[in-house]
Amino acid sequence: MKSNIILFPLAAVLFSGLAYLFPQYLLHLQPAIIPLLGVIMFGMGATLAVADFKRVMLQPGAILTGVMLQFLLMPLLAWLLAHGLGLSLPLTAGLILVGACPGGTASNVICYLARGNVALSITMTTLSTFLAVFLTPVLTWFYLGESIAVPVLAMMFSIFKIIIIPVSLGVLFNHYLGRKFSDVKRGLPLLSMGAIVLIIGIIIALNHEKIASIVPAVLLAVILHNLAGLFFGYTLAQMCGFDKPTCRAIAIEVGMQNSGLGVALASKYFAPLAALPGALFSIWHNISGAFLASYWSKQKN
Repeated sequence: MKSNIILFPLAAVLFSGLAYLFPQYLLHLQPAIIPLLGVIMFGMGATLAVADFKRVMLQPGAILTGVMLQFLLMPLLAWLLAHGLGLSLPLTAGLILVGACPGGTASNVICYLARGNVALSITMTTLSTFLAVFLTPVLTWFYLGESIAVPVLAMMFSIFKIIIIPVSLGVLFNHYLGRKFSDVKRGLPLLSMGAIVLIIGIIIALNHEKIASIVPAVLLAVILHNLAGLFFGYTLAQMCGFDKPTCRAIAIEVGMQNSGLGVALASKYFAPLAALPGALFSIWHNISGAFLASYWSKQKN
């Protein structure tokens, strides 16, 4: 698992460079973004067991704190950063959409490596993923409704198809066939990693003509967004009196977004440029997560 976390950002950066240099080979793959995200969501579901859903009531305070910060703090931070840095409307839409997304698929692995509360991390990822069907479109509309048309109902239906169906199929696969296909299960994280790298490459290819002029500002916004989520997630959880493993889990869950979902929704409902913040976030939050996990893993609980 640790090697995958290290390998992912390296592979994403390398493939992004190739996509920028040779965009013509990826431009026709834009329709593949949503199916690829479905593959990732199926892989996430295949890591979940029925028992994971039963944990929701075991730590209600921590779960409620994490999910509230996830959906209240991150979209607000995105809105503040986008306006503070003067991002264009498509880039603002993309950053806010990332902020309104549920927890990232890699957060559970990062939490494990960071010696955080893994059961809590899994529970928050699962709960925020299902709540995203309603909350992600509504929050996107709340922050963007006066500036750009946000098709809330259509977006809800898309999230249902992109997330709920593949995740549910993954859970059923794990429950009924997981033992028979253990080798397949072990390969799913690598397959998911390959899918998100390809999605990032497609977005880079679609925006290759504008990247040189806009990446510095967008990258700064993405880095600040992620780091602020990690910092405030930990600090506010600590102020609530939770122990260190729980604070780590909440911080990671708040700061690491399902940016692949943000990319898919941005490319479908807004413009290719709106998907760029999500693509950059996908690379950066794994880098920051890996460093944070390395630091926390050496600390005493």
